[in-house]
Amino acid sequence: MSLDTVLVKIDGELDAALDRLNTLLAIPSISTDPAYKDDCRAAGDLLVRDLASIGFDAELRDTPGHPMVVAHGGPDEKDDVPHLLFYGHYDVQPVDPLELWNTPPFEPQIEEVNGERVIRARGASDDKGQLMTFIEAMRAWQEVNGPLPCRITIFLEGEEESGSPSLVPFLEANREELKADVAMICDTGLYDGRVPAIVTQLRGLLAEEITLKAANRDLHSGFYGGLAQNPIHLLTQIVADLRDDNGSVTLPGFYDDVPDLTDTLREQWEGLNFDHARMLEDVGLSVPAGEQDRTPLEKVWSRPTCEVNGIWGGYTGDGFKTVLPAEAHAKISFRLVGQQDPDKIHAAFVDFVNARLPADVTCDFGNGHGAPASVMSTENPAFEIARGALSDEWGVEAAFVGAGGSIPVAGHFKNILGMDAMLIGFAKEDDAIHSPNEKYDVKSYHKGIRSWARILAALSEAA
Repeated sequence: MSLDTVLVKIDGELDAALDRLNTLLAIPSISTDPAYKDDCRAAGDLLVRDLASIGFDAELRDTPGHPMVVAHGGPDEKDDVPHLLFYGHYDVQPVDPLELWNTPPFEPQIEEVNGERVIRARGASDDKGQLMTFIEAMRAWQEVNGPLPCRITIFLEGEEESGSPSLVPFLEANREELKADVAMICDTGLYDGRVPAIVTQLRGLLAEEITLKAANRDLHSGFYGGLAQNPIHLLTQIVADLRDDNGSVTLPGFYDDVPDLTDTLREQWEGLNFDHARMLEDVGLSVPAGEQDRTPLEKVWSRPTCEVNGIWGGYTGDGFKTVLPAEAHAKISFRLVGQQDPDKIHAAFVDFVNARLPADVTCDFGNGHGAPASVMSTENPAFEIARGALSDEWGVEAAFVGAGGSIPVAGHFKNILGMDAMLIGFAKEDDAIHSPNEKYDVKSYHKGIRSWARILAALSEAA
């Protein structure tokens, strides 16, 4: 096994790897729009053919929605080697508003931005460029060394950008085939655009929509003001009660299942020198909100939240209409961490609101729905091995980090397939994913390929 020769091969074949990526990027695989159903299938077909060309047993598997790509490579099951599952998604977001794109979104181009080459196209960073880093690493490895040193299962989804409706049924139906020692997900990014990172915890989410109802119609405020209940007044009081003066959430039992940071993670995070002032300044703010006894990085990675995402009621058009509204509405979300249970938090929220309703006012709670947080066990030796390989490639110590958002597939791998996932990606904050003019740095693509080759070598050597 020669890692150095694989890395030289990757360097020498970068232009060809970019060409293959561009072919995939040119397919408008927009999963949310039925008009692009055939394009989604075409993207899956292309990946199956590409994987088959480098020795994988690859298939396109139909679902009620867009198909899944499943491929297997490496030694037989009887060989005592690690089994790795790699996940990515080939579908992309819509391109609207099209007029804000400087170049056609499905005509990929290489541009120079601030002295760095970038790949400009929809899906360049999310997630076609990312998934191709792994495929290109497997290609270079086999061209140099022949057989892969680990069993590899590649699982590529076509509905991630449309809510993954087929994912859980597919995982449950193919549980035994997809089980591995550890999963690897390439749908995240570098920390601060330069530090390689392994995401080990993702916040979960509980989404609530409530409607407070009082009178059977909107009322004239001159006749009924001061006498009848105003649901907007009541709603704003309830919303205000959800957090105290310290920024903490006041739902009873809300923090029961919230762990504190380990000393190891705290030390790593402090070493990242997170610049919260710059982050706030970029959006026109300056003063951190939330729990005042927590660091800014804890707030966005490892602490739960309660946020009002929308609130409305009464007359909101031009001019003035003096009414007491019959209804008031709010959308409220909770980001969850640790072992917080969405069902338990939902029940606490229902009790919290109902306890504050006077006579004549009722509340409809809609369809509250959520998913728990995903917390990976870094005691699995694969995590430290991968962190070392990333550090070697990027020349800076890789970090275990958290993520404020949610990537549900990581939780599904844990709950359905019984394995942790290493979330390793090479995107940058300025990649404009989901926005016009999405890009992916050529450096991220190149070093991403090299990173996966190093991780494969390190995991196989440690076995």
